[in-house]
Amino acid sequence: MKILFLAPYPMQEAPSQRFRFEQYLQILKQHGFVYDFKSFFGSGEWKQMSLNGKGLIKIMKVLKGLAQRALLLTRVRQYDFVFIHREAAPVGPPIIEWILAKLLNKRLIYDFDDAIWTTDRPTEPLWFRVIKWRSKVSSICRWSHRISAGNQFLAQYASQFNSSVVINPSTIDMQNAPLPATRMLTSGTPPTIGWTGSHTTIKYLKSLESVLRSLLTHYSDVHLVIISDTKPQLQIPNLRFIPWSREREIQDLGLIDIGIMPLPDDEWARGKCGFKALQYMSLGKPAVVSPVGVNTTLVEQGVNGFLCNSDNEWYHYLDLLIRDEQLRAKLGMNGRSKVMRFYSVGANTENFLRLFE
Repeated sequence: MKILFLAPYPMQEAPSQRFRFEQYLQILKQHGFVYDFKSFFGSGEWKQMSLNGKGLIKIMKVLKGLAQRALLLTRVRQYDFVFIHREAAPVGPPIIEWILAKLLNKRLIYDFDDAIWTTDRPTEPLWFRVIKWRSKVSSICRWSHRISAGNQFLAQYASQFNSSVVINPSTIDMQNAPLPATRMLTSGTPPTIGWTGSHTTIKYLKSLESVLRSLLTHYSDVHLVIISDTKPQLQIPNLRFIPWSREREIQDLGLIDIGIMPLPDDEWARGKCGFKALQYMSLGKPAVVSPVGVNTTLVEQGVNGFLCNSDNEWYHYLDLLIRDEQLRAKLGMNGRSKVMRFYSVGANTENFLRLFE
């Protein structure tokens, strides 16, 4: 059986791809599948698309990607399945998906881990909404052989258009997520609070700025580590910014002792798959999160972390974890155990393989 993977970004460069399907590619080979992978943007190109300005260059890169996708359609007959992560092209209507499903009769596996039919930017200009053509999501759902949805909220949306929906969570390869040896704290060592994410989610930290400023002013020996591709603009004492690195990802996350994940309660956030929380938990860190979407499934109150509904609760639970290192260790180990049992590659392999039945 031959599978063609179509994704926006090059291999090993985007977290959503790495933890949705890339870490299963070797497993597919072990089960007799053959695959090819084609990204829309080349290495380095997709990062340029997030920068301000250079409109002409961006247009040229999109046109180049569209031409490559069109050329690919002439060679697609050899594949039994076409696995599409998010969309075949980042702009316009789903013409490529329609050709694949309706003209070439390809079995589409449609995978998404965000509420990509909507946006988290309410002031987004109309011309950009037209270019993105987000209504394509419902059409691709209708044409797909099977849908791989990252959580229950996304699955409920997809089920309106297709009955063949598999909840396929983002997962951690626990064989490559050892407990970091760099943060074996001695008794009384001040802990470090941490957050990791991209430029698209760093804005959510703003909602916690006053809480973190008050907390770190009170605990002058406690630090906040931000791991991202963008430096945060936050007025918080003892803040350390670490540029995100694929090679140092686990090592840098090992510097933190408490992981945070604030989110607004809106449609876009409810579609998120809780990956930050999963990363913290996989490394034995207690997760302190907003009770939005799948977070309420991942984090069990007082068992492997805390769910915070207000600024007072954020301050209270972070303060509690700062003061109680035994509680941090207990919740951290409980979180790691939960990831191992339900959100690891090993635990989800059979579920992932069912996509290709």
